[in-house]
Amino acid sequence: MKMSKGQLSAWLLGLAVAGMTLVWGGSASAESGQPAPWEYKLQEAATPVMENITWFHGLLLTIITIITLFVLALLIAVVVKFNARANPVPSQTTHNTLIEVAWTLIPVLILVMIAVPSFRLLFLELDVPNADLTIKATGKQWYWSYAYPDNGKFEFDSLMAQDKKPRLLAVDNEMVVPVNKVVRVQTTGADVIHSWAIPSFGVKIDAIPGRLNETWFKATKVGMYYGQCSELCGKDHAYMPIAVRVVSDQEFTAWVEDAKKKYASAPTSSYASAAGLSQ
Repeated sequence: MKMSKGQLSAWLLGLAVAGMTLVWGGSASAESGQPAPWEYKLQEAATPVMENITWFHGLLLTIITIITLFVLALLIAVVVKFNARANPVPSQTTHNTLIEVAWTLIPVLILVMIAVPSFRLLFLELDVPNADLTIKATGKQWYWSYAYPDNGKFEFDSLMAQDKKPRLLAVDNEMVVPVNKVVRVQTTGADVIHSWAIPSFGVKIDAIPGRLNETWFKATKVGMYYGQCSELCGKDHAYMPIAVRVVSDQEFTAWVEDAKKKYASAPTSSYASAAGLSQ
């Protein structure tokens, strides 16, 4: 089917609009803090870092879409205009200074446009601000232990709960943090390398035995947020969820007082009991 220049332009414009709608469309309809069936976007942002990640993701997809459509248009133009039937006498042109300068300069400008917000985002993620609360997360096979050194130095284990929803994400003891507070998370591993990751927070950091890594987040919305260990750490890697409950300041203060009593007399779970519950 022969397509005129106007029809080709309209078709390419339609593809571009569809691509922009896909990239910049509204947030997922899933409940905040967990994945949804057939979800193709990032989870809804619950921290400033994740908001920046979502924006940068949209920028990159926009640039990729424009480049892909431009290359496609060039290929179609070459096929239509420069085939043997339409152009029996081939051009003998070998150099074009303007084109050579353009295809060198334009990619450089595109890379600079990507690099500047990329470096800013990396700095935002890695520069831990003054924390209101510090929590130590220790990865074990196959569960997490959380310590609150700023709030009485109590510690508890967080194991996957078999009888709770959402499946494979709910735990028996959630990590609890106050809303709109900077939380420093220090991670380490007790046995092998694990990875503490919460998609809605834009956080993913390895928990390595013998090393203390740290990251941070500032949750701006009250609710439950889920993640999983993102490092292949053994046979029960898929059963090592992370659950963070974000509450108000008053609720957090009340929870800390209860936690001091609850976890002061209850020793942390042994490796054997954890392994038994994870079967």
